[in-house]
Amino acid sequence: MISKISRSYISESIKYSKYKTMFLQDKPFYQIRQIYKIELKTKQGETFCSDIIKNTKDEISFELIPRHKVFYQWLDIRPFSWFLDILAFCFNQIQLFSSLIFSIYIILAINREKGKLNSNPLISSKQKSYFTFEDVAGNEEEKEEMKELIDFLKRPQKYTSVGAKIPKGVLLEGPPGTGKTLLAKALAGEANVPFYAVAGSEFKDQYFGVGASRVKSLFKEAINNAPCVVFIDEIDTIGRQRGDIKNDDGSIINQLLTEMDGFTKSKGIIVVGATNRADMLDSALLRPGRFDRKVLVGLPDVKAREAILKVHVRNKNISPDINFNQLAKQTPGMSGAQLEAVLNEASILTVRNQKEMITMEDLEEAIDRVLMGPAKKSIKYTEEERKMVAYHEAGHAVIGLKLEHAQKVQKITIIPRGSAGGYNLMLPEKETFFSSKKRMLANIISYLGGRVAEELVFDDVSNGACEDFKQATKIASLMVTKYGMSDLGVSQDSDFSDKKAIDTEIKKIIDQCYQECQKVIKENKSLLDKIVNLLLEKETINKEEIDLLV
Repeated sequence: MISKISRSYISESIKYSKYKTMFLQDKPFYQIRQIYKIELKTKQGETFCSDIIKNTKDEISFELIPRHKVFYQWLDIRPFSWFLDILAFCFNQIQLFSSLIFSIYIILAINREKGKLNSNPLISSKQKSYFTFEDVAGNEEEKEEMKELIDFLKRPQKYTSVGAKIPKGVLLEGPPGTGKTLLAKALAGEANVPFYAVAGSEFKDQYFGVGASRVKSLFKEAINNAPCVVFIDEIDTIGRQRGDIKNDDGSIINQLLTEMDGFTKSKGIIVVGATNRADMLDSALLRPGRFDRKVLVGLPDVKAREAILKVHVRNKNISPDINFNQLAKQTPGMSGAQLEAVLNEASILTVRNQKEMITMEDLEEAIDRVLMGPAKKSIKYTEEERKMVAYHEAGHAVIGLKLEHAQKVQKITIIPRGSAGGYNLMLPEKETFFSSKKRMLANIISYLGGRVAEELVFDDVSNGACEDFKQATKIASLMVTKYGMSDLGVSQDSDFSDKKAIDTEIKKIIDQCYQECQKVIKENKSLLDKIVNLLLEKETINKEEIDLLV
């Protein structure tokens, strides 16, 4: 009869194939599949040991082991089985308790983070805008569109009494730096109403649903302070088309639409959205009743640039001989933000040169720095390199001087700026809104002038025409694929099968322009040499000096 069964934890195991050999050696035995060792003692005091095999139901099957003196002596010196049992039990309890504590910590951390989001709303307090439409230079038509909204905010009953609906939203679309944010601030400033400004990215968060709650909290505060202006910059960040959305953006858009639909006629809240990618916005945002008005804010023309420059010099000490019209003509394609950067750069140069007022020279240098980067006067060309750069820039200039429809030369320098070895400022005679085929071909020829001059004079070429080729190819590609200005006709967005034909047509345009460029440069070789000699002498020459050579 068996009087007692005790268990001992086995901390090591060997392969079962060594089972029999272990009985014949003076070594302890461990069975690879056993977790516990069972000691069986009879009433006569004899001790037996069996293998333990635990199956999936946690049942134990016994198989008696043949008696062996060495094996039984080893069993007798294992007196600490109770200690390991207690240790294993304590370890399991500690592991369970640790898992519970960790789970509680994660839950508390998430709740604490959500609590921070709820306790710190997206807009903590309303802002007051001190800008007016007098601070917004240029964009006169855009200002007129916005000015009409002022009356809506000040006297909404005037329109609701006759059944008119107050616009809920205005979408400002245009390139970066054109004054979209300034227009929204001026709207709130002119109407003297609170102004709430947020970026579209501020609604996003790592936790799903937080973005929608932020939209809700924003409009809740706006309603409490109506009438007001809510400005959402870069609205395309959250307002993209919902077909491919796989994150929280969908719930943010839905909440925004819900809030805008919830405006009553008397609340007087106007939502102003700004974007440079209106084509990416969800169609639900653009329908009437959401963003009722769309205002295109484009780059300023020459008159607008002149007005913008005058606005930004209000608080600056400037020389009385500054010609703002000339500066405006030297900055085609610049946005209002870039023009502001020009004035700021000129102010820094004035301080650096220890002068008391900003001069025309400072402003022209500032334009070059904004467009091309600072001059790298420390770079020293070899005489051959210096001469090659001079001929390269002079080649562009000759095309501008002698080719009809080409842009005209304003300034040439062989002082390196940014990544360019030299710099040639060429501007159109008149600022136009459309570009003809003749003007586009003339621009391609102008870009090729530097390479043709190098090849003609040195019978060799440099890598300085890399950017010129890039721009020339870009124009030719647009002529073929977008504008229908080639023998392929007016087809657009051609499929892959037409790719070879498109490349062939682009190469044809470039080759024809290259031949025309060679003809103009060869016919005006003496003018080319004159410009080069003056450049090598002065390094930088302006339009007046160039005109004297013609």
